Amino acid sequence: MLRQYPSIQEGAPAVSQAVKIRSVTPADYEAWLPLWDGYNRFYGRFDATAVPREITQLTWARFFDGLEPMHAMVAERDDGMLVGLVHYLYHRSTISAGSRCYLHDLFTLESERGKGVGRALIEAVYEAAKAAGAERVYWLTHESNRTARRLYDTVAELPGSVVYIKPL
Repeated sequence: MLRQYPSIQEGAPAVSQAVKIRSVTPADYEAWLPLWDGYNRFYGRFDATAVPREITQLTWARFFDGLEPMHAMVAERDDGMLVGLVHYLYHRSTISAGSRCYLHDLFTLESERGKGVGRALIEAVYEAAKAAGAERVYWLTHESNRTARRLYDTVAELPGSVVYIKPL
């Protein structure tokens, strides 16, 4: 999957840097890791609450295991810098024949927000999910994530679901 997306700020003309959305490769680990750490930091997972490196390495390995339903794409600027990531996975549903695509993680560098990178990553997941025969794409975000929700409100429906979690 390799798509070119212009980097656009809402209401502004396209900026000079285009962003390419592509699947991760094993060689991307060192450039992907700061994005992953930034995503986790955004959600308060750092220092004492950081995701253990063993889990990070397991997650990375899953992207390249053909038996895993987990996938990853990155947004890459023309200068080769990775500026965003998206992780998604497929699963079955008890109420439909086709699979569902859960967009698990989405993150862009703060410097790239509002330039169309998040939208391009979401659209790339839509394309991949459609090609894989998934019937829908869905994701969760924290209700306080207002910046992201402004984007999400333009690319998907808010069904009003409430999430319950029980740590085991």
